[in-house]
Amino acid sequence: MQNVLIIGGGVGGSAILNALMETDYLHVYGVVDLNPNASAIKTAASRGIPTAEDYAKFDKQQVDIVFNVTGSDQLYQELKDYYLEKTVVIPGSLANVFVRLLEEKEHFITQLSKDSHREKIIFNSIEEGMIGIDKTSRITFINKSAARMLGVQVEETIGRHIHEFISLSELPRIYETGRIELNKELELMNGATIVTSRFPMIDENGETIGAFAVFKDITEVVSLAEEITDLKEIQTMLEAIIQSSDDAISVVDEKGNGLLVNPAYTRITGLQMEDVIGQPASADISEGESMHLKALQTRKPVRGVNLKVGPSNREVIVNVAPIIVDNKLKGSVGVIHDTTEIRSLMKELDRARSIIRTLESKYTFDDIIGLSSEMQLSLQQAKLAAQTLVTVLLRGESGTGKELFAHAIHSASERKFNKFVRVNCAALSEELLESELFGYEEGAIPGIKTGEKRGLFEEANNGSIFLDEIGELSSSLQSKLLRVLQEHETLRIGGGKPIPVNVRVIASTNANMEKALLDGKFREDLYYRLNRMPILIPPLRNRKQDIPRIVERLLLKLNQEYGRSVESVSDKALQYLRVYDWPGNVRELENVLSRAMIFMQMNDKVLTEEHIPLNMLKVAEAKNEVVIQSSAPLQEQLDTVERGILHRALQQYNGNKSKTAKQLEISLRTLYYKLEKYGLM
Repeated sequence: MQNVLIIGGGVGGSAILNALMETDYLHVYGVVDLNPNASAIKTAASRGIPTAEDYAKFDKQQVDIVFNVTGSDQLYQELKDYYLEKTVVIPGSLANVFVRLLEEKEHFITQLSKDSHREKIIFNSIEEGMIGIDKTSRITFINKSAARMLGVQVEETIGRHIHEFISLSELPRIYETGRIELNKELELMNGATIVTSRFPMIDENGETIGAFAVFKDITEVVSLAEEITDLKEIQTMLEAIIQSSDDAISVVDEKGNGLLVNPAYTRITGLQMEDVIGQPASADISEGESMHLKALQTRKPVRGVNLKVGPSNREVIVNVAPIIVDNKLKGSVGVIHDTTEIRSLMKELDRARSIIRTLESKYTFDDIIGLSSEMQLSLQQAKLAAQTLVTVLLRGESGTGKELFAHAIHSASERKFNKFVRVNCAALSEELLESELFGYEEGAIPGIKTGEKRGLFEEANNGSIFLDEIGELSSSLQSKLLRVLQEHETLRIGGGKPIPVNVRVIASTNANMEKALLDGKFREDLYYRLNRMPILIPPLRNRKQDIPRIVERLLLKLNQEYGRSVESVSDKALQYLRVYDWPGNVRELENVLSRAMIFMQMNDKVLTEEHIPLNMLKVAEAKNEVVIQSSAPLQEQLDTVERGILHRALQQYNGNKSKTAKQLEISLRTLYYKLEKYGLM
């Protein structure tokens, strides 16, 4: 017997747990979930099955099969790495399929129970008596009509010899001879006279396993009228079921001509009854072939076929089965399922996945949109870099997505389960940045009397550290960073003992590093250390074909931030967005969409050109001029002027934010705030 560990105590975990507890060849070794009140955890505890919040608490040597029902691909990979080769780790997708199969199983069991109950009702509603025996002449089944004629209860007859109730019964002889006897008259012990037909029961192997009789009290012929009434009620009930079904139902005759459709059929297909009744089965098909005709030709059911029906080309899934009575083909019945709701749910699922990634601040290569050859080359280089430990230098203008690339490289590397630390080298003073990166010993920093601090290189040990705007490092910090890269060790401020670290460095810059080398502002040895794997990320103006997909992704993000439900952007609005050169790249694009969405009505679904603040797109970069829309509100005109000033200053100092802030006589923090505000980061 194999041991099974279930990870995930929700609905899926409960379904798998309940199913495995019914098997004899799989043993539930334990159930894991962070929530002690999860349904599967409670069920396991009540059955004496061990539970835990961490799968590592179970002996991995004893685990043969792991069901990951959490839906987390990251956890799946973690489980693959943790367990032995012999252990089968079933991912969330397969576990979900298993859960759905279990749900279908329960559905079919319920349906079978209903069918069995219905058959029992029909069996007991038949006016004729029916009774059967096994090879030992003991009664195996009897309906209510037979029990009534014999003057006994159904429960007291099962398992007892047939001669205890019908002394002259010939059923034992029928079992022995295997012959059929029709319309034989027989007098019962209570004096009633019946007409009976007797038949042997033969299984699929041709062996006689018993006999049964169908008989009728000839004194009760008058009850035939009541039987007709019952049949009419059954017919009415069946018609009511068909008419009330939410799935479309259509029936054709043996020639393939329409016989019956229900209201759901006309609603889904858009066709009326007169359009299909008496017409060929293909009359409702707008794309594909008729499954009714296929079922009639093959005399076999056809299931799960995608078709388009009706004048509106409605996408549906069709199941069709032939109707065979007494081995004669009488027609076929089809059930049509509308897939519109399924597609809507799939779209919502995609949105939910995107939202989850945003809430967790986890970025992968799937989050990077790029169809242009330049972007594809950058992605290929980044994916290659993720598989090695080489230091990466991301180069590109502000707002091109360098941090997104850094996240993706870390997430695709072997270090993805360890820390990812981001440091903006330009946002902190030299002293503060040094203490943050390298930490300090107690008493080493004036003004801090007690305590010591681990540096970010120590925090990121065995993980990755992203040094944004590396070109802004001072000469002193460049020297200390070079030591980390060369010696793989860091030294705290005021410390005398080097601390070994295993850190993957990902750096980025929007500055001209080669010019910084010539000007003596950046160490040559550090540059070559960082530049071993340079990746150039193209600006948005060089890949404008990506704008529609980027806009679609940004709408999902902004919908969550602003509580909106904007679904798309009009063609004309997209045209405006494609014409502009986007000096602030994707960050500026997000800023423009954010501003547009703020001024939309809450129930607006489409972002049009009327919502786009055109004054934000009027910066004439070539001449460094600012074009202001005179009809715009005063604040928008002031914002346009300020944005133009910031943009020109950044260009003048090649993106160096420290020099830009100094020239504008504002603090570096204020500069960052304004750059973020206008999408110029």
